[in-house]
Amino acid sequence: MLNISDRRTEDAIIPILRLGFRPFFLCGAIYAIVAIALWVWMFHVGQPNRLQVPALWWHVHEMLFGFCMAVVVGFVLTAVQNWTGLNGTKGHRLALLVGLWLLPRMLFWTESPLWFIATIETLFIAVSAYEIGTRVIKSRGWRNAFFIPLFGLAIFANLASYAALQGIGHFSASAVWQAMLWWFTILLSIMGMRVIPFFTARRLEIPKPKAIIWLELFAILPMFVLFNLSFLPEEWGNWDEIPMLLSGAAHFIILLRWKPWRTYQEPLLWSLHLAYLCIPISLILRVGLNDVFAAHNILHLFAIGALGGLILSMITRVTMGHTGHSIYQGPNMAFGFAFLMAAALVRSVGVTLWPEHMSLLVDITGLLWILAFASYVTKFGAMLLKARVDGYPG
Repeated sequence: MLNISDRRTEDAIIPILRLGFRPFFLCGAIYAIVAIALWVWMFHVGQPNRLQVPALWWHVHEMLFGFCMAVVVGFVLTAVQNWTGLNGTKGHRLALLVGLWLLPRMLFWTESPLWFIATIETLFIAVSAYEIGTRVIKSRGWRNAFFIPLFGLAIFANLASYAALQGIGHFSASAVWQAMLWWFTILLSIMGMRVIPFFTARRLEIPKPKAIIWLELFAILPMFVLFNLSFLPEEWGNWDEIPMLLSGAAHFIILLRWKPWRTYQEPLLWSLHLAYLCIPISLILRVGLNDVFAAHNILHLFAIGALGGLILSMITRVTMGHTGHSIYQGPNMAFGFAFLMAAALVRSVGVTLWPEHMSLLVDITGLLWILAFASYVTKFGAMLLKARVDGYPG
């Protein structure tokens, strides 16, 4: 799929706008650093005067709809070109998408009305879904059509977060955030089941385990149940333990079938397996913890370890592959991956065990997170700004 662009047309586009992963991976990684640095500062000093929304709401919203959504959109905009054989979003259209993502990040620090910010964010997700969906439909790639309703759920959850902020609806902002974590779990599960065993088998030259459909359904379908339960009244909350246990157990069995212990010598593999492991562990631990404080902290094992870990590992791999570099011969990110896993443990297990040191542990978590994504920006940022080294489009 490397030659689907006309070379002269491609050369007229600045490299950063030649494919979706370039601007969104770079902006997402930089924003991961900036947003966490700002949050740690807010954690100590309190609500900033310039920020028009509550600091905690901003922190969670920006990590999900700012950082994570940027990377997801960049990844899918890039992958859909390979899936369909049709030219990906680039040039002015890609610049428009980046602008729609960037504008809300800045407007939160102004007196702009929240309905205006929410509208722009809705446009960003909707236009991204349109760019992806039209290519899937044109190519009749129905296997990837699930992204269209999935982005629809994201639009609903994003609007619900603004509604909760203004006291509209019977659900709280925390319920919306939980729903979006389930949304990302669905996405990570589907993509992880596709690529992690394939990458592992190909690199280690071992047979790829055949997918067990019923097992994958047990891992994914409970997540849709949990997403919907998040928007129901609190008395429905006791129904979430069974789907969490089912999904957690299924994810764990799926991971074992990939033989993760054989990946210890390859950072681009063990980072994926470790991050994926955080999904079943966090699910099972949350069921076993009756303490609200502990359950909240264990949630960060997923948010940092699974979500952040899979993002960092995947953007490293995709950046290498789609800029024409040899995937396993590029800059070593082992320390970056280790920093992120350490951050997940410090914020989840550390704060749960030693709550009296929470302030210090939050500082350490923030520093480890920043070091992890700074490693990516310093080692791979230049690749995103330059044309492919092999001369191909993209």
